[in-house]
Amino acid sequence: MRLRSLLYVPGNSERFIAKAHERGADAIVLDLEDSVLPEEKLTARAKLLEAIPAVGRNGGKVFVRVNAEPELQKDDAVAACRAGAFGLFVPKTSAAGSLSELADWLDGEERKGAREPLHFLAMLEDAGAVLEARSIARHQRVLGLLTGGEDLATGMGADPLPEVLRLPKLLVHLAAKAEGKLSFGTLTTIADYQDRDALELAAREASSHGFDGATCIHPSAVAIMNAAFSPSKEKVAWARSVVEAAEAAAVEGRAAFKLGDRMVDTPIIERARRILEKTG
Repeated sequence: MRLRSLLYVPGNSERFIAKAHERGADAIVLDLEDSVLPEEKLTARAKLLEAIPAVGRNGGKVFVRVNAEPELQKDDAVAACRAGAFGLFVPKTSAAGSLSELADWLDGEERKGAREPLHFLAMLEDAGAVLEARSIARHQRVLGLLTGGEDLATGMGADPLPEVLRLPKLLVHLAAKAEGKLSFGTLTTIADYQDRDALELAAREASSHGFDGATCIHPSAVAIMNAAFSPSKEKVAWARSVVEAAEAAAVEGRAAFKLGDRMVDTPIIERARRILEKTG
């Protein structure tokens, strides 16, 4: 599953919802949380029934970012389920237990609707959550993890500088990969989406670390993320040459071989195969 770009769209904005399917994002995140004023939250929830099929009409996965407050979150989740969302962004996840409570709440609704369980993308947004990242990643509903850099920095009384965010974001990334889950984000904040060069640099750095994609707070970031989290033509050509040489070497009974000036063995062959998988 390719989720290179996940575009946030305010759940109460008919204007943004109407255009969301045209943006080229691999996923649309209908937001009921930070981009919606408190007095608009129930209206945004009610719009999901029409908004989810509308934003997903070109085949993009549709997530709903539910509210963190328990009195809103469960009803947000049920509304997303009934409207046909693929999954939920679960903000301020602090422990796997809270995800289990949400999953239990949804279970009856999903069985009643004869639908697949909603996938969870857990958002870790405080220092304690970062330290619990691997146990959160182990939850069976968790598709992937992402770190909320701005909230994390605020909670720590810090500035969201690259040197502040790098370590916690890498810890969350390692936890996701250790459990075979997807990992989203960049190692810096992406609040300044207008600095395209910095955004592209951050996305390419994250891709080189093995991140799978990142969220976009503006449509202009979608193309940048799609390109950064896709293998380049040069990398694809290299991967094909490695796999072809590996197949030829296997016929001769060799697991390691020389390709150009470099020795190639099992981990390099596996890396090449994974690159080719991303082109599908």
